[in-house]
Amino acid sequence: MLKKQCYFKQNGIKHIDYKDLETLRRFMAPNARIMPAKRTGVSRKYQRKLAQAIKRARFMGLLPFIES
Repeated sequence: MLKKQCYFKQNGIKHIDYKDLETLRRFMAPNARIMPAKRTGVSRKYQRKLAQAIKRARFMGLLPFIES
């Protein structure tokens, strides 16, 4: 089984912006939950940054907390 590559390392992304909704939605499940790193292949460092950016976007009202 091949190990998934980290999307952010592969594309040279250093900073995850909470306003970049397309990138954030890519790592969210259809019910608006943050997908685990094991499933997406994102490294630990970027998984923490990703979760923080998603939480900030939710607080600002850019992303939903739950999908109804």
